[in-house]
Amino acid sequence: MRALYISYDGMTDPLGRSQVLPYLQGLSQRGHELTLLSCEKPGRMAAEGPAVRRICDAAGIDWQPIAYHKSPPILSGLIDVAALKRAAVRLHQRKQFDLIHCRSYMAAIVGDWLKRTRGVPFLFDIRGFWADERVERGIWPARNPLFRAAYRYFKRLERRFFRDADAIVSLTESARHEIDNWPVDRRPSASITVIPCCVDLALFDEAARKGRSATRKRLGLGAKTPLLVYVGSVGGAYLTDQMFALFRAYRKLRPGARFLFVTGHPRQEIERIAVAQGIDRAELAVVSATREEVPSLIAAADLGVSFILATYSAKASCPTKFGEMLAMGVPVIANSGVGDIAEIIHDTGAGAIVERYDEPSLTEAIRQAETAAKDSRSVRAAAIRHFALEAGIDRYDGIYQAIGRQAE
Repeated sequence: MRALYISYDGMTDPLGRSQVLPYLQGLSQRGHELTLLSCEKPGRMAAEGPAVRRICDAAGIDWQPIAYHKSPPILSGLIDVAALKRAAVRLHQRKQFDLIHCRSYMAAIVGDWLKRTRGVPFLFDIRGFWADERVERGIWPARNPLFRAAYRYFKRLERRFFRDADAIVSLTESARHEIDNWPVDRRPSASITVIPCCVDLALFDEAARKGRSATRKRLGLGAKTPLLVYVGSVGGAYLTDQMFALFRAYRKLRPGARFLFVTGHPRQEIERIAVAQGIDRAELAVVSATREEVPSLIAAADLGVSFILATYSAKASCPTKFGEMLAMGVPVIANSGVGDIAEIIHDTGAGAIVERYDEPSLTEAIRQAETAAKDSRSVRAAAIRHFALEAGIDRYDGIYQAIGRQAE
C-alpha cells in the first residue's frame, strides 16, 4: 500500500512525536510505503527537525515537511491548505498513492479534494469534532462574524468528509456512538474504527519506575513525599483551577505534598495561578521535558490528574497523557464527560472519577485513587488493555489492507 499521510500538526511538535510517528513506524514495518506531509513551525523545525528526520529515515518514511503559518487568523490556514494541496498533487504525480490518510479536518480538505479530483481513497482520521472544539474552547469566539462563518464552513465540510470517506477513525467509543445517532442524512456510509491515543509501552515501561528515587532526588523531593502529577498543556479547556483545588485537598490529606507539572508552559504563569489559588511556589515543581524524559517523571508521582472541560466536543477527546500515566502505574483522577475516560476507570479501577469539585468529592477521589496505587501492575494492565500501541497499529493496518482489497 502506497499511502500519503497528511497532518496539519507538526512532527516536531510533541503531539506528532507521540501520536503520529509511532504509528507510521509500525505501519512501515508492516510493509506499507509511506509518505508523510506535515506543517512545521519554523522554530521547532530548526530545533527538532534533524531528530525527526533521523526517525523517518530509519523507518523508511519519506517525510515532506512544509512551513506552518500562524497568522493572520483563518487566512493562514487557507495558505497552509493551498500549500498542502500543491505538495500532495506533486507527490501523487510521482508516486501514485493508493490511499490518502488525513489527520483531522485541515488535512481532510486536501484528502477529500484528491479523492474527488484524482479518485484516491480517503481515510478520515477525525481526532475530534474539530470545529465545535474551537468554538467551545474560545479559539473561535462565537461573537466574531469571521469565526462564525468559519464554523459554518467547516461544519459543511464535516458533512462532506463523512460522506466521502472510504474509512473513518475515531478516538473514542463515545464519539462513534454520537455519530451513529446523527440524523440519517449526516451519518457516514463508511464504517468507523475506534483507535484511541495509544501508548508506546516499550518507552513507557516498568523499567522507568526503577529510577523513581533518582528522579525524585533531581526534583528535590524526598523518597516518601506525596506527589501529584499533571502532564500537558495549561489553560483553555484544561481545568487548572480545579486541578489546584484537587491539590489543596491532597495537601490537606497528605501534609507536605507537592504538585509536579510536566509542561512546556511558562513556570511563572503556573506559579501566578497557583498563588492566586492559595498554593505556595515551593509546593510546585514545573519541568519541561522531552518525550524520552516523560516516563520517568510520571513514574516519580503517586497520583495523576486529568481535568478537562466536559463539552460536546469532549465526547471525541482522548487525552494522550491519560494512557501514559496509566502505563507508568500511576492512577488518574479525572472528570466525567470526556471521551471514554470514565468508562475505562470504572471498568478497570485504575483511578477515580469526579462529578463535582468540592472538597469532600475530591478527597473521596484521592482515597479511591490511592487504593488503586497500591497495585501499580493492575493500573498498567489498564493501559495495556486499552492503549497498547501495537493494537492501534494492527487496526490501522487492517484499514489499509481493507481499502487495498476494495481497489483490486
